[in-house]
Amino acid sequence: MNYNYRYRLRPSDALAEQLAWTVDTCRQVYNHFLHRLNRTDDTSAYSEQKLLPSLKKWWNDLKQVHSKVLQKVVQRLYDNLSTLRGRKDNDYRVGMLNWKAPSEYRSFTYSQSGFKLKNTSGRTRLWLSKLGEIPITFHRDLPDDAEIKTVTVKQEPTREWYAIFGVETPEDPPEKPENPEKCVGIDVGILKYTHDTDGTAVESLDLSDERERLEHAQRDLSRKEHGSANWEKQRRIVAERHADLKRKRRDFLHKLSNYYAREYDFVAVEDLDAKGLVELPGNSRNRAGAAWGMFLRMLEYKCEREGTHFVAVNPRGTTKECASCGVSSDKPLWVREHSCPACGFEADRDANAAWNILSRGLEDVGVVHSEPTSPEISDFWCADESLRDSSTPVETALSVDTSVSAKRVVEAGSPITRTSGSG
Repeated sequence: MNYNYRYRLRPSDALAEQLAWTVDTCRQVYNHFLHRLNRTDDTSAYSEQKLLPSLKKWWNDLKQVHSKVLQKVVQRLYDNLSTLRGRKDNDYRVGMLNWKAPSEYRSFTYSQSGFKLKNTSGRTRLWLSKLGEIPITFHRDLPDDAEIKTVTVKQEPTREWYAIFGVETPEDPPEKPENPEKCVGIDVGILKYTHDTDGTAVESLDLSDERERLEHAQRDLSRKEHGSANWEKQRRIVAERHADLKRKRRDFLHKLSNYYAREYDFVAVEDLDAKGLVELPGNSRNRAGAAWGMFLRMLEYKCEREGTHFVAVNPRGTTKECASCGVSSDKPLWVREHSCPACGFEADRDANAAWNILSRGLEDVGVVHSEPTSPEISDFWCADESLRDSSTPVETALSVDTSVSAKRVVEAGSPITRTSGSG
């Protein structure tokens, strides 16, 4: 399996200047081959890479950049072109590839060779060909059997440098169980970020203070003269505020998705068009800040890594449909309780949707689940055989859902409280 590990680099001022020079040289090479692409027919990444040795004869700066790095620059151009053609084939309106400005090109990649991790006097350093050794904050170890395939060096808008290791492990992911025991359906929202069929409702992460600081920094930036020293100083502050928001949101989503991937054998979610939902009028800011698409992508690859079934079902009607009898009934967004007019079943709106998601997921995959989809629905009907076959429901008896703050997920790494003896 392939993974990416990200580490903070701590270059000296001289090394940071050399890294920035390498990035800018790669940007110029990208623009050079884009110029050739626009004026030459029948080119390919391979044919253009063969021109690099002759290019070095008159472009002396390229001799200070590792050959694999230059090859990856050309490959990057043609990967972008392939992506553009793919979007056009899917009926998207696309233009042409544009030249990269200095602020739009911030990374370069070593592939196969030209890099090495070194341990000098107990300190880990990253050696890069043509650049030298760079101190690195090695906050977590790589897997013992992992092989580093690529190293990408990137400068964030905050001026911080990072190294992203693309590693490959020889073992295959665990096999998914044929008859999963622990199954869960998850409904995502804004007020409650997730509500699952086990009755756990995780509140959304409160980032209002961080957003307020960002807005204040952006207002200060708008008052500065563009391009001045004060403007550049304030621009970095704005970038730091953005990075703070992104870091806290990703930390929350990583921990929540990791919990579901490890705790369950089967996870069912809605196949949401997150981008389309953001483009809808009204409440777009909260939908964008929820980052549902990012959460679902994290959950999918972590389920694959842990050997957990992951199923994305059609979201149409999961809220309207009754999880007990299947009858659909319209209810506006502000109605937070589900009350079926046909069978009388009552439940939290999101809990009802989560049960429908799980039922659809199990049906789509065709797996055998040993337990009922929702014990609450089973308890809804009378135990008496004569009433069980009738269409008359009895009094609803639902267990109270557990509301969990996002702060608990961030601090404990899980929405549930574990005992000391649990793993």
